[in-house]
Amino acid sequence: MAQDYDLFVIGAGSGGVRASRVAARLGARVALAEDRKLGGTCVNEGCIPKKLLVYAAHFADAFEDAAGFGWELGPRRFHWSRLRERKDREIRRLNALYAQLLQEAGVQQISGRARLAGPNQVQVDGQTFRASHILVATGSWPHLPEKPGIQHAISSNEAFHLEQLPERVLIVGGGYIAVEFAGIFRGLGCQVTLAYRGPLFLRGFDDDLRRYLAQELAKRAVDLRFCCEVEAIERRGAELRVALSGGETLEVQQVLFATGRVPKTRDLGLEEVGVELGSRGEIQVDAYSRSSVPSIWAVGDVTDRINLTPVAIAEGEAFAHTAFGSTPIRPDHTGVPSAVFSQPPIGSCGLTETRARQELEQVDVYRSRFRPLKHTLSGRDEQSLMKLVVEAASGRVAGCHIAGPDAPEILQAVAIAMKCGATKAQFDATVGIHPTSAEELVTLREPVGASA
Repeated sequence: MAQDYDLFVIGAGSGGVRASRVAARLGARVALAEDRKLGGTCVNEGCIPKKLLVYAAHFADAFEDAAGFGWELGPRRFHWSRLRERKDREIRRLNALYAQLLQEAGVQQISGRARLAGPNQVQVDGQTFRASHILVATGSWPHLPEKPGIQHAISSNEAFHLEQLPERVLIVGGGYIAVEFAGIFRGLGCQVTLAYRGPLFLRGFDDDLRRYLAQELAKRAVDLRFCCEVEAIERRGAELRVALSGGETLEVQQVLFATGRVPKTRDLGLEEVGVELGSRGEIQVDAYSRSSVPSIWAVGDVTDRINLTPVAIAEGEAFAHTAFGSTPIRPDHTGVPSAVFSQPPIGSCGLTETRARQELEQVDVYRSRFRPLKHTLSGRDEQSLMKLVVEAASGRVAGCHIAGPDAPEILQAVAIAMKCGATKAQFDATVGIHPTSAEELVTLREPVGASA
């Protein structure tokens, strides 16, 4: 016998959980199905465990820098198994917290793989559920290309659960996942090669940031191979022999492919019920997250709009208010800040210089590259970069790009100002906090020429 709900959510990631809780708070009868762990990619194989590993990798720098400040440190040894176990313990805590929040909200939790059986029907392990609205929030999944020997490679999913830390690792890809894991593995003591098929990684970010990070990673002995592709992988005992374009080979212990993620829509029954999909398998939705079937909605990475956890949360909340509240709400995808937790980290909000010059009549660029105060004593050869892209006619700050320690933390506050339409004159009129790196943003006085 079918059970009836106002809303049935498929996927307990950030977007699905937020939509479920808000809809329940608005009076809807809600069920949520998940066939893996609660929290989705972000909690289990994404943002949270990634940031914990980044913290761990930072200690390598901290130990080295301490000597410049008078500290004498003894022998050090890193234990991967201890970090992995403590990371897993924190993830289990978060899984339990998600379950508690859903229970307190009155959301019916169903464990199992859900599949659409009609515009208003979902089946989970042979059981049928009916709902006035169905929300698909199944996220995305790592994509591994078809290559000879690809079965010997891993994705970011498996990287979090390695039994042993490899001495030598090849990372393939040029997105934020590839760059972040390059910093993580290098900081934890691995020899790292990063191979990318294009001339420079992090396509879509400001060119100054991209060049900056390539220089800084090279300083950290990350072997960068641009315009380079993997042709084949062959296992030889505990080693992997990797054939690269151009005839070169590498001997490594692990190959991590970070070559993008695809929307997780396979075998959900979407096409059978008439839901329109895009070329990458993403669910096509309107400005309110409604699909081509009026009763079926989608939020988060499965729609392939802006694939960030906070965006999925905002989309989930907007959907709930649209479907069950008094006023429809469109999620706002403008001015979304983003960060790469590389080493050093970078952050970006608004237009890149290239985009600004294409879209705006006249652009002024302000840029500062400097050595942070900390490294005057640590001796580390590392710089920071601050950049503002300004619409000349209005003075509006159209883009902000930061690289260096605490870049994401600084950028979050700047993004608020940009959302309010802050101008360069208002930045200039703000008194800086001295001594900080962030004060550079309010002391940039003279525009510069083209990107450097």
